[in-house]
Amino acid sequence: MQLISLLERMEYSHKQGSLEKDITGVIYDSRKVIPNSIFVCIKGANTDGHHYIKSVIEKEVTALIVEEPVENVPETVTVIQVKNSRLALACLSAAWFGYPAEKLKTIGITGTKGKTTTTYMIKSILESFGWKTGLIGTIEIIMGEEHIKADHSTPESYIVQESFAKMVENGCQCVVMEASSQGLMQNRVSGFTFDYGIFTNLEPDHIGPNEHKDMEDYIHCKGLLFQQCRHGIVNIDDSHLEQVLKDHTCDIETFGFSKKADLYANNVQLVHRPGFLGVAYEVQGLMNFPVEIDIPGKFSVYNSLTAIAICRHFGASEEKIREVLDHIKVKGRVELVNVSKHYTMLIDYAHNAMSLKSLLTALKEYKPKRLVCLFGCGGNRAKSRRFEMGEISSRLADLTVITSDNPRNESPEAIISDILEGVKRADGNYVTIPDRKEAIRYCMMHALPGDMIVLAGKGQEDYQEIKGKKYHMDERELIQEILKESAKELPPGRTYRIKPLQ
Repeated sequence: MQLISLLERMEYSHKQGSLEKDITGVIYDSRKVIPNSIFVCIKGANTDGHHYIKSVIEKEVTALIVEEPVENVPETVTVIQVKNSRLALACLSAAWFGYPAEKLKTIGITGTKGKTTTTYMIKSILESFGWKTGLIGTIEIIMGEEHIKADHSTPESYIVQESFAKMVENGCQCVVMEASSQGLMQNRVSGFTFDYGIFTNLEPDHIGPNEHKDMEDYIHCKGLLFQQCRHGIVNIDDSHLEQVLKDHTCDIETFGFSKKADLYANNVQLVHRPGFLGVAYEVQGLMNFPVEIDIPGKFSVYNSLTAIAICRHFGASEEKIREVLDHIKVKGRVELVNVSKHYTMLIDYAHNAMSLKSLLTALKEYKPKRLVCLFGCGGNRAKSRRFEMGEISSRLADLTVITSDNPRNESPEAIISDILEGVKRADGNYVTIPDRKEAIRYCMMHALPGDMIVLAGKGQEDYQEIKGKKYHMDERELIQEILKESAKELPPGRTYRIKPLQ
């Protein structure tokens, strides 16, 4: 493809060299440069692509995209200067793959929680009546029959466009994707316009040195989606909605519990029977029918209502929606694990204060004998999360089991110590067991009839990140190992009192 064609939808300043060149690839990682490719110099949190200009020229790159003036570049190398190289990468990638988003119905979901579950609900409903749908999210990227593990909720723009292209090639007609605040901030979903943008909810999260500088910035970035979509579908109940929709350019439709919403939930009831933990409610407004979902909690009502609101635009029937929602399961999202008939065990991705509070509050409504919460906090992340999660678990759970979760470059013991500060702000029982498998074993060995045990924080993750390396660790496998090591189904434990550690 010629360079001039790649630049056709971009704003840029042509500094030197010819624009009539054939380009062999769009590259943003200096280690992957090939001869006659174009290299985009991106300024990241840990590195700056401008520092690698000399090395990529030695690898025979033919063009550079830069944000700042550069010197000593051979005349044979074309230099294009832009205000934002991440935005440029998105535009170049879209052009390189032939603008695949224009061949799909695109659905973007933003919000602090609920994105992953909602994407799977939407995909399942759409496919149930004939819309082949791709997915990009926290767990995986699905491109027809091809599934690959995801590294980020929203991947780099080149990967987004490459995935869109593969979806089109594999016969997909739609794509539903998570549009994280960082993904929006870093232009990973730029270069095209979403057909539908969805806002689930918003609470303080991802605020820190390597993420968003403050709450105002977090809200602003969430709101960018509604300046880049044709139709907005938003949660009317969220207190931040007005700020999120500031400067929006799309039309707006609402959902929620409020009867002012275009689509709302009424008469919500908890449903708890053997092998089923969920909710039932009535959809009213733009559609009217009853729904039952095998996922517990008020947040499940929001997630399913969001899916209904979007799928209505694709002609989904009440019958198909009810059928799909009645059987929907999402890995790592309030995932029931069949362990024992005596107690309930769930795995969930709740890894911040808002998600943990929502999860524990929802589970308490089912009136378990005891609510046991096992969790840890990731290293190299805001310490405030540790204090907040510790306090919430101590206040809402009957027993908190503090363990390790992706310590990264920090000491697990130091992280646990921070969590304990939060735990001690409330008056709940707790125990600390750094080894996650042993912590899970402890919960299983001491479970009482009617207990509800939630393993929070890992969700779909199948690794533990320690000092820059990921080691395989899947909680489902750990549970099975513990069961095998016990040689029989674990019996309910005897009553005892945990003494707080000093």
